[in-house]
Amino acid sequence: MKMKDKLHTGELYLPGDEEIMKEQTLCLEKLYDFNETRPLEGEKRTKLLKEMFAEIGDGCYIEPPLHSNWGGHHVHFGKGVYANFNLTLVDDTHIYVGDYTLFGPNVTVATAGHPILPELREQGYQYNASVRIGRNCWIGAGAIIVPGITIGDNVVVGAGSIVTKDLPDNVVAVGNPCKVLREVNEHDKEYYFKNRKIDWNKI
Repeated sequence: MKMKDKLHTGELYLPGDEEIMKEQTLCLEKLYDFNETRPLEGEKRTKLLKEMFAEIGDGCYIEPPLHSNWGGHHVHFGKGVYANFNLTLVDDTHIYVGDYTLFGPNVTVATAGHPILPELREQGYQYNASVRIGRNCWIGAGAIIVPGITIGDNVVVGAGSIVTKDLPDNVVAVGNPCKVLREVNEHDKEYYFKNRKIDWNKI
C-alpha cells in the first residue's frame, strides 16, 4: 500500500512521502491565492473555495487568512458556514461541517496525530482521524477540536475550549477539557445573552 493510501485509514504513514508532498503543495498554492485576495474580490474567493474544498455549499464565507494543511482538499462544508479570521483546518484527512455552523476567530480543527512512542515520532510517522461537526453549531473563539471528534447538531462550544470527547446534540459545552455545561433549553428561547430578551416581533 502506498503512503498516500493511508491518509484516510488511520494507519501510521510518513507525510513527507514524495507523492503526498507533490499533491499537497499544489493544494497549498491555491490556499496562498485565496489568502492574497482583496476584500472586494468576493467572487474570486468563492470560485477559489469551490476549487480548493472537497465540498462547499452555497453562502459560505471564510475570512482570510485561512490556514489548512491541504488547502481544504479534504474539507466538506455544508451551506451557510461562516468562519472568522485564522481558522486552522489540519485536514490531512476528512473534516465534515454541517449547514449554518459558525467558527469564531482562531479556531483549530485537527485531524492529524503523532505516536506517543518517541522512536516513531523521530522517524516522522503520523496518523489521521476524521472530525465531524454538526449542523447549526457555534464554535467559539480559540476553541480546539482534536482528531476523531464528533460534535452533534445545534452545539455551542465555549471560547477557548479544548474538545477531547464527542459532544451530543443540543448542548452548551465549555472548558479544558470541554464538558457539557447544560442543554439548550426554554430559557434560550427568551434570552439571547444574559438578561437581554429576544424581541420576536422585530426578528
